[in-house]
Amino acid sequence: MSVAQEGDLALLIGPDKRRFIIRLVPGQERHTHRGVIKHDDLIGQPYGREVQTHIGQAFMVLRPSLHDLIMNVKRITQIIYPKEIGHILLKLSVGPGSRIIEAGTGSGGLTLALAHMVRPAGRVYSYEERPEMSKAAARNLERVGLAEYVELKVRDIGLGFDEREVDALFLDVREPWMYLAQAKEALATGGFFGSLVPTTNQVQDLLQHLEYHRFSDIEVLEILVRGYKPVPERLRPTDRMIAHTGFLIFARSTDRSLECEAPALAEESLQEPLPLGDADAPASEAMEAPDAAEAGLLDDLEAPEGL
Repeated sequence: MSVAQEGDLALLIGPDKRRFIIRLVPGQERHTHRGVIKHDDLIGQPYGREVQTHIGQAFMVLRPSLHDLIMNVKRITQIIYPKEIGHILLKLSVGPGSRIIEAGTGSGGLTLALAHMVRPAGRVYSYEERPEMSKAAARNLERVGLAEYVELKVRDIGLGFDEREVDALFLDVREPWMYLAQAKEALATGGFFGSLVPTTNQVQDLLQHLEYHRFSDIEVLEILVRGYKPVPERLRPTDRMIAHTGFLIFARSTDRSLECEAPALAEESLQEPLPLGDADAPASEAMEAPDAAEAGLLDDLEAPEGL
């Protein structure tokens, strides 16, 4: 039997399906729109049970999933959503012991998922040029107990990565094609590369430069999610769906000595970025965020109490 312990994160789901994540601290209370829940009523009790607020409203008490934690990060910027993150983890073959580079960190949604998967012996090296963003991600990682698996670095990745022979590398930056040489220098031969961009012209630029740098097994895709209303008598799709949020591009690194055989690109194509705005901002920030109904959890999740 799984029992809630002091210091655990607990997920509370109200009768209206609103969701709250709290860290259990003796003597504290969670005030909700349906009444007050005492932490002491949860500590030492099994998960999967209901707890009553002081006005008799029932909340289900569960362990939060990785999906819940990602959607609950305190965000300064748009995050990569779980529908993309799950595919990223599989395509990059992320698992216990993996060494992964990520740039940029943003609010740390993908960072959290990577750290969760590489435990206990792996490592995530996350690069972000903006100090305030790196600090925000650090706080989010601390809240969920994953900070020890991540090295956060405030660095312009144009200067290169510190690590070598890493298993995988993911670029969530506005112009990822500008950093492929640095990526290939850090990746092990045959290592996994991934990136996310919101527009087709960015995909075209990235594809051209992946070919130039002799990456192989290149793939482009987008992921659409269509939910259904879980009512047996009236089972049908929800009124809205999470459609396009970004394009995912995956490839494999090859022997760097092969780059000399790559087809030539125009010099200006290799050096001049497209006029797409802040080149340092993660690509996920440029994606159109789903509204609360489309995202499903955004309205329901509130900042964790006591984290």
